[in-house]
Amino acid sequence: MFNTQFCDKWTPYVLGLLRIITGFLFLQHGTSKLLGMPHNAMFDGLQLMSLMGVAGILELVGGALILVGLFTRPVAFVLSGQMAVAYFMAHAPSGFLPIANHGELAVMFSFVFLYFSVAGAGKFSIDGIRGK
Repeated sequence: MFNTQFCDKWTPYVLGLLRIITGFLFLQHGTSKLLGMPHNAMFDGLQLMSLMGVAGILELVGGALILVGLFTRPVAFVLSGQMAVAYFMAHAPSGFLPIANHGELAVMFSFVFLYFSVAGAGKFSIDGIRGK
């Protein structure tokens, strides 16, 4: 059904696009926590050296690095772990299934970042320019 040559040709481009969109979405979690943009009242008065503050730092810096494709593999590995911890700390206590505990996004981020840690940045990345 699918032309393998066509898919092989476009895989690095779609991987790059997935990385850019994922980085942009993840970055917004960090800007919301640390910069108040977009504003989320839940993060008003957030202490930088709290668990949520450190998560915000990882989301802001890691999201930006993923977005531009710099140090993609090690950053993605760390962020995958962060999202796994977030799932088990914040969501799993309300029930194990992600659909029941609203943890779908944490699970998806964790596995997409795990994929980036193995697959790399794809096209449109600083890593690609650097030959990494």
